[in-house]
Amino acid sequence: MAVGKKTGGRTKGTPNKATAKREREIARGGTTPLEYMLKVMRNPRAEGERRDRMAVAAAPYVHPKLSTMQHSGPNGGPIPTVDLTNMSTDDLDRLEALFGQLAGSAGDDAEGHSGGEGEAAPADGA
Repeated sequence: MAVGKKTGGRTKGTPNKATAKREREIARGGTTPLEYMLKVMRNPRAEGERRDRMAVAAAPYVHPKLSTMQHSGPNGGPIPTVDLTNMSTDDLDRLEALFGQLAGSAGDDAEGHSGGEGEAAPADGA
């Protein structure tokens, strides 16, 4: 065998004998379980509850499951945060001038709320 390189064997994607045999038997047998579930699901004369059960049962075979995404900081650690509560108004204005456009063209003050994140809007709506 060559070092670091595969030689011989099945080409990638070629089913093994057991898989090929099972696929032939399924093709010979007619309707697969998935085809049956989809047929029932699409039958307007089937009861709604039965159609729903078939849709739920067939979904994992038709639609890939979305995986969750875990957000993390550098090297899998916590996400770094910066406490801006003790900054002067001038410093905060400079930060907003630099980074305000990164949050979107309207920013989060578009509704007339000039308070910080998590602050309640003034009672008069301004």
